[in-house]
Amino acid sequence: MAASSRAQVLDLYRAMLRESKHFSAYNYRTYAVRRIRDAFRENKNVKDPVEIQTLVNKAKRDLEIIRRQVMSLKSTPAVGMVSRTHIPRTGAALRNLYLPGSSSQSLPYSSSSSSEMT
Repeated sequence: MAASSRAQVLDLYRAMLRESKHFSAYNYRTYAVRRIRDAFRENKNVKDPVEIQTLVNKAKRDLEIIRRQVMSLKSTPAVGMVSRTHIPRTGAALRNLYLPGSSSQSLPYSSSSSSEMT
């Protein structure tokens, strides 16, 4: 491998690792780092300049994908996350919930109505 292509590959490797560390989710981050390391290790003995250039081009496309994913994941909230505005500050919101046995209200499936049916 020529010195210039070796430097290009190392720069690309470092850039991919650096970008993948911006994933906020631990699982995404560790998966990306592992896949990058494995892919570069797997291809470290490639000698054909045409194949090296093909792999470099693929890695550049993958780097752009990582950058887009990091940006899109930063801009959208995670699924299942609750924003602070939906969390009640006091127990007032909880007092309005029906708790079995705590309300005098009779519901069709409560124990008092089922005993009346028999």
